[in-house]
Amino acid sequence: MGTTRRATVRPKRIPGGRDGRRMLAIALVDRTGSGLWASVSVLYFTYVSHLSVAQVGTLAALAGAIGIAGAPLGGRLADRCPITRVLVALQLLRALASFALLTTDNYVLLIVFSAAGGFGDRAANVLTKLYATRVSGPDRIRYQAISRTAANAGWALGGLTAAAALALGTTAAYHWLLLGDALSFVAIATLTMRCGEPPSPARTVATSKDAPPASRPPNPWRDRTYLAYVATETVLFLDDAVFKVGLPLWIAHASAAPHGLAPLLMVLNNVLVVALQVPLARLATTTAATRNLLIPLSAAFALGGCALALSATGGAMTAALLLTASATAFTLAEMIHATVSWELSVALAPDTAQGAYLGVHGLAQSIQRSIGPLAVTAAIATGPFGWGAFGGAIALTCMIQHHLVRRPLAQTSLSVPPVTVSEH
Repeated sequence: MGTTRRATVRPKRIPGGRDGRRMLAIALVDRTGSGLWASVSVLYFTYVSHLSVAQVGTLAALAGAIGIAGAPLGGRLADRCPITRVLVALQLLRALASFALLTTDNYVLLIVFSAAGGFGDRAANVLTKLYATRVSGPDRIRYQAISRTAANAGWALGGLTAAAALALGTTAAYHWLLLGDALSFVAIATLTMRCGEPPSPARTVATSKDAPPASRPPNPWRDRTYLAYVATETVLFLDDAVFKVGLPLWIAHASAAPHGLAPLLMVLNNVLVVALQVPLARLATTTAATRNLLIPLSAAFALGGCALALSATGGAMTAALLLTASATAFTLAEMIHATVSWELSVALAPDTAQGAYLGVHGLAQSIQRSIGPLAVTAAIATGPFGWGAFGGAIALTCMIQHHLVRRPLAQTSLSVPPVTVSEH
């Protein structure tokens, strides 16, 4: 009798090979450093630099506004220069900006240094995404999910370290946290120098002898469909403001839930992303399947808004349960949108101008950082109805985007093959 071979399922390798693994390490170190600083920056400027509430708000607004330019400029540079060199320069800029904050309490200089760091952060985010897209190839959706898992683990690690340091309550503790943030940028610049340079379609076409001498790459600023897509993305990124501003303020001013629930919901957000981001990415087997995820994404946003609205109508236990349900729904929306946004932003961008297009797409998240706090505070000021309208508006935007990208995606071939059980 013949023998029957048992099928073996091999674990999937990380897309992108050695460079892909290095970029995951970079994401972990980067977000760990950012977690050290992001959670205490307002407190640092208040208690160490002795700025007023108005000054801190103005500093954050101005730095954020200047940082918006980082995304499109970084994308343009990526189409013209080796991406690893630009990334190293941007990480060193972020490091110098953080080191510089340690040297002064001068208000104008604090704004300048914070703006420089914000510019480098937004530009580096776009270039990191572009690098990952190029090295991971057709497995870019799964790679994005793994990268987000590593980044969220870093955020959690940095945040927990910052919380432990703040228990000391000393100026030195703040200085050490900011120093740790600066050193993390030096570390990732060093790691980036060891990464290989991925092929760039834009530079390949530009240097090819067969390319028409007068040909120019597509301009995203003249692509009305892509600009409209970026506009809808700005709305879909509002889940970020819910966790950073909306939930803490709502818990403090409009619900009966204990104030200590706010940081626990942030922990819940990080845990769910680490646990579920990769499994959820398996739903995006093709670009068409990724577009269809906008339908459940719409439902998640609507449920999150409704649960927040209802949380103001009950006692402490009811409010806590509804707030937890809302945080879970918005986290689910965050994970689905991360997958959809990554794939569609690349699939809609011409190969010869990926950097420029992704730079324009990066504006969506940058602009959201400015308008997001205003949107959620407006929802809070309106009361429960405001949160219902907030969730409903984002849900409607999901459906608008679903219709908007249908035709341009139909004109391109499927960019992601079906997910396989094993890799050989």
